[in-house]
Amino acid sequence: MEYTVQKLAKLAGISTRTLRYYDDIEILKPARINSSGYRIYGQAEVDMLQQILFFRELGLELNNIKEILHDPSFDGMNALREHLQKLLEKRNQLDLLIDNVNKTIAAKEGRITMSNKEKFEGFKKKMVEENEKKYGEEIRQKYGEDTVNKSNKKFMNMSQEDYEKVTQLAEQVLETLEQAMATGDPAGELAQKTADLHKQWLCFHWHEYSKEAHRGLAQMYVDDERFKAYYDKVQQGAAEFLRDVILIYTSK
Repeated sequence: MEYTVQKLAKLAGISTRTLRYYDDIEILKPARINSSGYRIYGQAEVDMLQQILFFRELGLELNNIKEILHDPSFDGMNALREHLQKLLEKRNQLDLLIDNVNKTIAAKEGRITMSNKEKFEGFKKKMVEENEKKYGEEIRQKYGEDTVNKSNKKFMNMSQEDYEKVTQLAEQVLETLEQAMATGDPAGELAQKTADLHKQWLCFHWHEYSKEAHRGLAQMYVDDERFKAYYDKVQQGAAEFLRDVILIYTSK
């Protein structure tokens, strides 16, 4: 089966302009150009377009999708399995929020009573699942299954008051870290205040606090690019500075 630009655009539910743009940036070239000058797409291009749209749905930029699809090691079947897993996770998150909204409507109409804790369960569970997806493997290897499971349980059982406080603490850590970096002194008052705020934030998540674990986490902030990027958005070198601050704080 072969398709012109118009037919493939209609089949995929996108514009002809989008297909022409994909050709221009060489992410999806037609199989051939016919004698009349029309772009013609075959089955391979249809399958490639499906992959592009899957990746777009998951939030990837076109330049990243192009690199993935044109990598010689790209495995289409494996990519489909990964798409399915990510979409199922996304559906689960949406189901949680939909359930939360339905309960809230029912509570507003007086049909049920909804506790303050229930109002935020969907958001908290979504946060736990996102953290598991991003960092679960690393933190479980470093701290063990039991520790991470207890931490997740503690977070899910958090009261609304504590949830608001821990959210505020996360912001305070970044704000104070930026101020401390301006002094250039990891042992200074502002820097050590940052470490103490960070400890307070950790204690809302961790089942129990230890200086050794705190130091290990600080080093992970430097070693893992995802953690490093989170803190370096404050300022380049913030992850290393925070690590040094925490090492001093936990040595007392």
